[in-house]
Amino acid sequence: MRQHSRFSVFRGISAVFSRSFLLPVHFAGCICFAECSLFLRFMLFLQFIWWYTKQDIIENRRSEQQARNFFCKLLTEDLPAHRSLDGGVPHMVNFITNLINGLSLGSIYAIIAIGYTMVYGIAKMLNFAHGDVIMIGGYISFVLITNQGLPIPIGIIAAVLGCMLLGMAVERIAYRPLRKAASPLAVLITAIGVSYFLQNFALLVFGSNPVIYTSVVPFNNVEIGPFKIPGTTLVSIITSIVLVTLLQLFVNRTRQGQAMLACAQDRDAASLMGISINKTITLTFAIGSAMAGVAGVLLCSAYPSLSPYTGAMPGIKAFVAAVFGGIGSIPGAMIGGLLLGVIEILSRTYISSQLSDAIVFGVLIIVLLVKPSGLLGKLIQEKV
Repeated sequence: MRQHSRFSVFRGISAVFSRSFLLPVHFAGCICFAECSLFLRFMLFLQFIWWYTKQDIIENRRSEQQARNFFCKLLTEDLPAHRSLDGGVPHMVNFITNLINGLSLGSIYAIIAIGYTMVYGIAKMLNFAHGDVIMIGGYISFVLITNQGLPIPIGIIAAVLGCMLLGMAVERIAYRPLRKAASPLAVLITAIGVSYFLQNFALLVFGSNPVIYTSVVPFNNVEIGPFKIPGTTLVSIITSIVLVTLLQLFVNRTRQGQAMLACAQDRDAASLMGISINKTITLTFAIGSAMAGVAGVLLCSAYPSLSPYTGAMPGIKAFVAAVFGGIGSIPGAMIGGLLLGVIEILSRTYISSQLSDAIVFGVLIIVLLVKPSGLLGKLIQEKV
């Protein structure tokens, strides 16, 4: 009887919100409340997925035969010459191509997510202005390479250095005075304010119209057997692997890296051992912002449209990737970014381009329900 009443309640919720744009807000608010039970969260998640998918699937499932044809079409929609599953080889080539594209997008997310996870792991704060640093790096390289005609390496180095200096300035001016604030919300609100400041600064200087970004990759496609891989895809994957490897070596093999690990574990004890907390956190912001500059150049090369809002959505998805992999873990940010990119591209290709973002956030919710600390994160018990 109790189960029937619960089901009736959720049917009532569905009837009220099924035709309203407020359902995602209602769903997110219910998930965030700590008093919600696991059963309630799971049922709300099912309602959320049902609301998004009913128009795409339920209305097309007229009969058993039409449903079978519909899902077969989903598997082969990018292959007009192969409308059945008999063309296994072309279908596999198409799938692997989409997988590589997902790894390319995921590698960009991973580079951005490392900045989030480093700052949170050491400074214990969320730098929501990190996505806008990506946009600033894109504009610096655009002005120097496209407008001024400087060589591509100089434009890339200038973008990295500019983002590094910007990150250090933001940390010194906006975040350091609030490091010992009574409420952590002060730092969070400041980070949002810095984000809006950078966006409006770009609007005043560059205008609101998007500009066409010229790719910094000197070659277009690389053919490997039946696969034709774009140059930006190959460069993005290789760059992310190299950067993550160098960063791991820096953290584990250098004195500055060991100081970062000590600050992440116990800031007060690290200070008593003679480690400069301010210098360590500033170095962390510098490294994370420099990687944001690299990500800005790669992102604009892969998707050649640059505007003051370019870094907003990639920044949010990179934060999701950091939480997905376990925020505070560099390997976790890498794995989370790659998985997020693959899920987004495959869902966009084989399910629906309109549902890809909903599927990405839905997977994140499921992972956090099963493992709240993320894939590689660790639960830390705070002593009172």
